[in-house]
Formats: sequence, structure tokens, C-alpha cells
Amino acid sequence: MISLYRPGDSVLHRLPAGVKILAFAVIAVAVSVLAASPIGLGVAAVLTICVYALGGFGPRELVRQALAIKWVVVVMLLTQLVFLPPVTALTNTGRVVVVVVLASLITLTTRVPAVLDSVERGLAPLRRLGADPAAVGLVLALTITAIPVIAGFATAIREAQRARGVRVGPHTAVVPLLVMSIKHSDELAEALAARGVQ
Repeated sequence: MISLYRPGDSVLHRLPAGVKILAFAVIAVAVSVLAASPIGLGVAAVLTICVYALGGFGPRELVRQALAIKWVVVVMLLTQLVFLPPVTALTNTGRVVVVVVLASLITLTTRVPAVLDSVERGLAPLRRLGADPAAVGLVLALTITAIPVIAGFATAIREAQRARGVRVGPHTAVVPLLVMSIKHSDELAEALAARGVQ
């Protein structure tokens, strides 16, 4: 299975997946509620750097994870600048970046099967209410796997456009990326249906 996992022996690598997921949920809520000002966002950013160091990663890896979502950040920021003051728009976008970068740290320090097992165990009590933990785990696995696959599509599109002398940019890549992503989802749906997954 494709993942971002990096082998290591740090404190975060040794923590159980369930503990990391719960800690992330608490931190994400705290960042969303408490980092509503530039000062609060600065504190959250410093803490994020410290947590990355705890996982054995330096600022370079943190920046790499942030740059991976640069287009999402650009769209969010430009959209908010239309309706909100610049400081508020920057703070809101910064909070999202901090949460996403922290979420990336889970996949950097935890194998995907361990994450899925933890989610299934955590949701097991909900079986009585009709929930299917295995189905939730499958959806999570497909989501995690789809991210690098779609990133690979984007890379292939950029390389093909460069080879043809086409000017590379978001406006020339969106339609091919959508087409390739939809085709991939159709093939995945057919494969799951062939295996009896409803």
C-alpha cells in the first residue's frame, strides 16, 4: 500500500497509532479554536516544529509537507481575501496548514495498516448502532492511497505538457487531472464490485 511512512525510532514512531490519532484530534480542535489570532497561530506553528523534531524530522520535511498542499492554500487564501480582512484570511489559512501538516506527521510515523486497525478498533462499539468499522477502514485506506496516486497523475501531466512545449500551469492541468482521477475512481469501483464489496 502506498503511504508516506518513513521508518524511524523516534518517540512518535514508538507511540501506538490510536494514541497519535486521539492526540491529533485534540490538537486539531485546539488549533481551530485557540489559534484564531496571529499570535496564537505563531504559537501553533512553533509547537508544530517541536512535534516534527520529536518525530525525528527537521524544518525541511515540514516545509515539504506544507508545499504539497500549496494550491489548496492559494485557493483558500484568495477565496477568503474576497470576503474577509487580510489578517483573518491569513490566520484561517494558516490554521488549516498547521492541521494538515500535523496530520501528515501521523502517516510519516505510522504504517497505514496500524492506522486502519486503530480506527476499526475505535469504531467497534458503534456496531450496535449499525456502523461497519471494516467499511470505514476501507474508505480510509482508499483515501490515503488515492492521495499519492492523484499526485502522481499531476506529475505525469506536468511532464507531458513540458514535453509538448505547453505552458505548465493550474489552468492547463485541471481538466486532464479531473479526467484521470475520475477514470481511476471508475476502475477502482469496478474492482471493488468484482470482489463483492458493496
